[in-house]
Formats: sequence, structure tokens, C-alpha cells
Amino acid sequence: MVVSEGLLKWVMRFYPPLLFQRIWVVKFSKGYRGVKVRIKKSFLNKNYNNSIFGGTLFSAADPFYPLLFYQIFSHKGYKLTVWSKSASVKYTKPAATNLFFNIELTDSDIADAERILNTTGKFIRFFPIDIYNKDGEICVSVMIEVYVRNLNFIDTTI
Repeated sequence: MVVSEGLLKWVMRFYPPLLFQRIWVVKFSKGYRGVKVRIKKSFLNKNYNNSIFGGTLFSAADPFYPLLFYQIFSHKGYKLTVWSKSASVKYTKPAATNLFFNIELTDSDIADAERILNTTGKFIRFFPIDIYNKDGEICVSVMIEVYVRNLNFIDTTI
């Protein structure tokens, strides 16, 4: 579904799997070039160590690169299938406070994806996300493997 940055922000804020884990979309950048996300520590996502549950941290990182790519290319008229194909998570410090992260796609990231979608029909690449505490320390590093398939691609080499 092709929507505005503002509308998607509100949809994601109240999407139950994110809302109940206290994952809050602060803002989508213009043209879906990035997103700012906050994870609020609360009784709904706190583990027995009094830190944010690891599943919440992974859930916060999981959807955003695919969403950005989907919106960017859908706005350009592409018909797509997009998802997080795989991920690796490294927990480096207990998440004892609220957390935040920013994702930014460069012009080069988007141009590479578009070139590959138009020549091979599918784009697969890893992208990093570092999740920070209030002191600016990295608590979690995630590598998300994004899969994007151009459903209108016709392979002419066959």
C-alpha cells in the first residue's frame, strides 16, 4: 500500500505488535529515505533482569528496512515483494533505559537497488542497525538481510 510518510508513521505507532512492545516511530524522512524509532522501557517489555526484552529489540529493528524499500519503489510504480530474509543480532549491553535508532538510506543504496531490480529482478543485501541507550552507547547491533523482488521483471536471457 502506497501511503504518505505521516500516515505510515501513525499506522506503525498503533500497529499492535509494535505498540504493545512500546516501539514508537518518531518520524519517517521525506521520500522514505530514513526512519527514527524509539523503544520505551516499560513493564510491558521488561525482562527479569530489569532490561528491555531481547525480542522487543529485534522486533523494533525487523520491519523498517523492508518498509523503506517497499515505499520508495512502490511510489516509483514498482510492484514488489519485500521482506526481512534473515537477521543477526548482537546484544552488547543491557537495555536498561529507553533506546533509539535511526536508519538512513543513501542515494547510492537506492540507485543500486533500482539497478539490480531492473537487471536481475531481485535485490538482496544486508543493512546495519545500531540501537542506542540514552547515553549514546550501543546496546544492540542488528544486521538485517533485505529481500526485494520486482514482480514486473521479465528475464530476457532465457
